[in-house]
Amino acid sequence: MNSAPNEKLLARFEGCLLGLAVGDALGGRFEAQSAEHLAARFHNVAALIHYPNDELWYTDDTQMMIGVAETLADYGEITEVALCRAFVANYVPTRGYGRGARAVIEAMEDGRDYRSVAEQYFPGGSFGNGAAMRVAPVGLLFCDRPERMRLQARLSSLPTHMHPLGIEGAVLIAAAVSCATRATKFASDAFFEELLDTCTTTEFRRRIESASTIRDKSELTSLGNGIDALNSVVTAIACFALTPHSYDETVGNAVLLGGDTDTIAAMAGAISGAYLGLEKIPARLLDLLEDGPKGRTYIKGLAGRLFDVYSRKSP
Repeated sequence: MNSAPNEKLLARFEGCLLGLAVGDALGGRFEAQSAEHLAARFHNVAALIHYPNDELWYTDDTQMMIGVAETLADYGEITEVALCRAFVANYVPTRGYGRGARAVIEAMEDGRDYRSVAEQYFPGGSFGNGAAMRVAPVGLLFCDRPERMRLQARLSSLPTHMHPLGIEGAVLIAAAVSCATRATKFASDAFFEELLDTCTTTEFRRRIESASTIRDKSELTSLGNGIDALNSVVTAIACFALTPHSYDETVGNAVLLGGDTDTIAAMAGAISGAYLGLEKIPARLLDLLEDGPKGRTYIKGLAGRLFDVYSRKSP
C-alpha cells in the first residue's frame, strides 16, 4: 500500500492512541456480555455508538498502552526497566486488571522477581491478549521499520507475556497498526499478505488466512471473542479490514461480538484510528472520554510526543 504523506501522520498517531482509548472505554461498558444480549439491546452499530450519554472511562488496556507510549516517547525504544516503571506508575487496580496482571505489576512495584510471579500464574507463559492490547504505539513509532517493529513489539510483551502466542498476538497488532499508518488507500490483499509475512506460528497463520476471506460481519464470530490472543487479535484485525473506511463500524462490530469487548474494540480502534486519523473518530465519543490527568488531552499530547520522536528518526 502507498505511503501516507508526512503531514497526515500526526493525525494518524493521534487517531491510533485515542481510537484505542475510545474503543476500550466504549467496549468496557459491555465486557463479558453475550452477542445475543447486545443484539437485543442494539439493533445496529449506530444505536450502540449513540448510546453513551455520560463519561467514558478507559480500562487497564489504555492504561498499559499509555505506559508503552511513555516509554517510547522518553527513550525512543522499549527498555524493560523503564517499561515496568511506567506500568507501576500508572497502575490503578480498579481499571480492570486481571488477577495475574495485578500480581505481576505489584511484584514490579515491590522490586520482586515479576517474571517468576508471571510463571506461577501462567505456567509456560501467558497466551492472553494483554501484550497485544497495549502494543499499538510500537506499530506507530516503527511503522516504516518492520524488523525493528517486530523486535520492539516482542520486547514490550516480555515483562508479562512469554508464551509464543501471546507475543505473536502483540507483533501482529503492531504490524497491523504499522500497515494502516503507512497506507493511503486500503488494499485488503496487501494488508493480509503483510500480516501473513509477519506470522511465525501455524496457529496465527491459519487464523489470518481465515480472516482474509471474511466478507460480512456475521462471519466475524467464527474468529472468537475470548481473552486469548488467538481468539481476539485476529478478530480485531478482521473488524478493521471488513470496514476500513468507518471507525464507527469497525469498533461497533467489535463490541457487538460480545465477550472481551473492551480489548477487541481497543485493538480494532487503534488500527482504524491509525488509518483514518483523529478526525474520523466520533467527536461525541471523544468528548465523553475521560479527561483527567492522563485522559484524552494527555493521550493526544502523548501521540504528539511519539510523532516528534518518529520525525527525528526518519530521514
